[in-house]
Amino acid sequence: MLGHASMCGVERIAELDLSVIRAWLAAQHGAGQSRATIARRAAAARAFTSFAHEHGWLDRDPGALLGVAKTGRHLPRVLAADQMRAVLDGQRPDAADPAAAALEFRDTAIMELLYATGIRVGELCGLDIDDIDAGRRTIRVLGKGAKERVVPVGLPAVAAVDRWLSDGRGILARDASGPALFLGARGGRIDQRIARRVVHARIGAAGSVPDTGPHGLRHSAATHMLEGGADLRSVQEMLGHASLATTQIYTHVSIDRLMAAYRQAHPRA
Repeated sequence: MLGHASMCGVERIAELDLSVIRAWLAAQHGAGQSRATIARRAAAARAFTSFAHEHGWLDRDPGALLGVAKTGRHLPRVLAADQMRAVLDGQRPDAADPAAAALEFRDTAIMELLYATGIRVGELCGLDIDDIDAGRRTIRVLGKGAKERVVPVGLPAVAAVDRWLSDGRGILARDASGPALFLGARGGRIDQRIARRVVHARIGAAGSVPDTGPHGLRHSAATHMLEGGADLRSVQEMLGHASLATTQIYTHVSIDRLMAAYRQAHPRA
């Protein structure tokens, strides 16, 4: 950092003060750096001045007076409902090889379940067979902070999971598979890397649908529920958000899409 600071007229650490740090950050902004990058560099400056003060290189810690830059909140990219239909309803060739067919059943169940419930990819990978209650159409999810919640599941997802359990899982299962709901090709519990690969591959196979990952399916599920009339508190509980403020970001997504549709379709927009 001192190399940058010297361009602001500072040659020695002892000369660093709040105005120098602010001028340095302003130069980053002027150079076109993102807010997130500037926030990280401000944090680095605070850590450096704190360290320098502790070691007696600075009489006082100017970084302690430096405000925490807000990085801004980006609205999540979501797929439209018709795009999700294209992904989930796309024709997929039947695999002649039993193991390949089993993976197809698994991947279909993963896609349906992620979109139906909005659960996190880590939560999906942690599911056990007995977490699924097909009769009640719910799943039991262990979320962040080891908090358990029950999430409703739609009929297509229940059917896809049932098909995987009846026609696919047994082909991949091994003695060490345990109770894991979803398995990898070698029979162990599926990991997040493989689940993400499944999502990207299925979306890519749909053609013109923008690429997104499991978190994009989570965003899409929440947005579509709100657009369909679900109340914010119910969506909060389904997603496992500790704060309602976290869920409220999806209301902005819905409003943006509503306004775009209005401008495109209304004769007096």
